[in-house]
Amino acid sequence: MLERIEGKWIAMFARTFRLCGIGQGDAVAILSETQSRDVNVQLAELALHELGARAFHVRLPTPALVDNIPVRSTGASTAIGGLEPVLKALAAAHTVIDCTVEGLLHSPELPHILRGGARLFMISNEHPEVLERLQPTTALRPRVDEARRRLSAASRMTVTSEAGTALEIDVRGAPVRGAVGYVDQPGQVAYWPAGLCLCFPRQGCVNGRVVLDEGDVNLTFKRYIARPVELVFENDHVVQIVGQGLDADLLRSYYAAWEDTAAYGVSHVGWGLNPLARWDALAMYDKSQVNGTELRAFAGSFLFSTGANEHAGRFTRGHFDFPMRHCTVMLDGVAVVEQGRLVDPEPIGEAGNE
Repeated sequence: MLERIEGKWIAMFARTFRLCGIGQGDAVAILSETQSRDVNVQLAELALHELGARAFHVRLPTPALVDNIPVRSTGASTAIGGLEPVLKALAAAHTVIDCTVEGLLHSPELPHILRGGARLFMISNEHPEVLERLQPTTALRPRVDEARRRLSAASRMTVTSEAGTALEIDVRGAPVRGAVGYVDQPGQVAYWPAGLCLCFPRQGCVNGRVVLDEGDVNLTFKRYIARPVELVFENDHVVQIVGQGLDADLLRSYYAAWEDTAAYGVSHVGWGLNPLARWDALAMYDKSQVNGTELRAFAGSFLFSTGANEHAGRFTRGHFDFPMRHCTVMLDGVAVVEQGRLVDPEPIGEAGNE
């Protein structure tokens, strides 16, 4: 699969940017780094030209490694590094198109950029074909908005599965996020691909066990689970990893490498809402071609993550995302996902429809 400019991809980017409210004369910053996927940076520039926007590039050197541990899927790019002239330029833009490798979703510079009135749209580090299959549509918004409303009103999330997952989460006061795949308001954030709802539990709110079963996904390793692994949680933290084989050994090794208790803590929990996203897509791409954002959003998944959670006072670069199948997710005793299927889903239009 080549990474080259295709007319269909310019049109796709332009349609998506139009959903973000970008139009004639708008000053739009394209933020990238030297290790960014260049084809997405170029497609962004050409699409903005099609819309008549005033695009400009902010390109930074990818920083030196801080750890001797490979770090993936943090959503917290360090490329800006607090550089004040860069922050001023981004904050003054109508929209920031974020093409950094990890994205700015959890970066410390994000609040500064948003306070300036800019909106931030992160394009995940994916091959354009992935973005093509998962073009944002307005049809997904009602489903995401309803999920956010229900999660915001809930007190307790319970997650179970036939594989043995039995998790209790106090979600009172937990900040809730929902992603539809485009951003159309100043001071807001979105990313592409999208289609999920999640929250960041407060401190001391998660207990029980998560059983990663065959076919569940370790997105940090971009690997399907082959043999079950049980993670035991007490007061938000993994206290035991139970299992035999490579999957369990890899988890034990990577967690231990951080020598940081925050790496064992819960980051966020939620469920996928996007029927265009596919659980099996990871099997079709080389690791270098995908960031795995699609698998975070496939409809009926339970997304469980460990690592940084600023709302619980935990900061770490160690992070895992585990999209899981066949789970039942309940809010105050009412199912929103039942054995891996959304309960009463709204009809969603075809890809590319606006």
